[in-house]
Amino acid sequence: MHADTPYDDLTPDLVLDALEAVGQEVDGRLLQLNSYENRVFQVGLEDGQFVVAKFYRPGRWSDAQILEEHAFANELVAAEVPAVPPLTLQLAQGREASLQGTPPTLGFFKGHRVAVSPRRGGRSPELEDPEVLTWLGRFLARMHAVGAQRPFAHRLTLDVDHTGRSARQWLSDSDSLPMETRNSWLAVTDQALDLCQQAFDRVSGLQMRRLHGDCHPGNILWTPQGPHFVDLDDACMGPAVQDFWMMLSGDPRDRQIQLNALLDGYESIGEFDWRELKLIEPLRTLRIIHHSAWLARRWDDPAFPAAFPWFGSGNYWQQQIDLLRQQIEIMQTPDDQPAWMQG
Repeated sequence: MHADTPYDDLTPDLVLDALEAVGQEVDGRLLQLNSYENRVFQVGLEDGQFVVAKFYRPGRWSDAQILEEHAFANELVAAEVPAVPPLTLQLAQGREASLQGTPPTLGFFKGHRVAVSPRRGGRSPELEDPEVLTWLGRFLARMHAVGAQRPFAHRLTLDVDHTGRSARQWLSDSDSLPMETRNSWLAVTDQALDLCQQAFDRVSGLQMRRLHGDCHPGNILWTPQGPHFVDLDDACMGPAVQDFWMMLSGDPRDRQIQLNALLDGYESIGEFDWRELKLIEPLRTLRIIHHSAWLARRWDDPAFPAAFPWFGSGNYWQQQIDLLRQQIEIMQTPDDQPAWMQG
């Protein structure tokens, strides 16, 4: 298996054989679902049910990091927080991988690591509805209460060094940056990261807890019983507000209304440190930088050039420079709060 194309051998037959190998009685129905980082499939079982199989990208997470994701999902379910837990698998002798006291949830087959979970349906949440946002706020508060009970031992911490500077350094060391924009991008990135660090430093005693980490509308499914998350792949240690800001959209007035509804729900369940609102734009800035490095790191995977054909051009990097300059201007406003949060 070629290192740059880790899924070349992941044929339908191999997917079905892998599921059989970890104890799932498949019936041949198979549908690939949208996913760039991993490969995810809906698989039919002989009893008529469906499961979702996730094949983890080699080299991205260690076994221990994946198992912490699984353990967090199980903790949420135990606390009656809606989440999709991994199924217990039948592993070949000698290939057990589990955290102490937890069932085996990570399978191994012909060089691939796989997890299996029940299929859960739902639709995208209507984020323009304040009642939906209030419900989501309560949901996040319950998840964060579980997340605050203990730290991750192996998963990443969302901070300026791990999320921003490491991405900046990787791009600087690679050949991804075109010569005509390289120096400008590096300079504006350094300035933006310095401002991000200053913002984090000003929130003294910042509580870092286990989070979803990638809480955008595409990772939330809504049912009549309320919301649930479908993917904890980016679960990390970080400030609570990380799970808020990606749900805010529209003009400044819309974003303020959305934020107020989320916080109303959140604070009906738990406490929120309002100082963390000053981290929204720094967190957005870190994601912008990290996203560029993520695309560059994955460019040898054929799925990425097909999905992101605009990446890597001179125009792309100039747009990133302009975007980071806008973020610098926002972060230099009084109290690090953009205009839409000052009214």
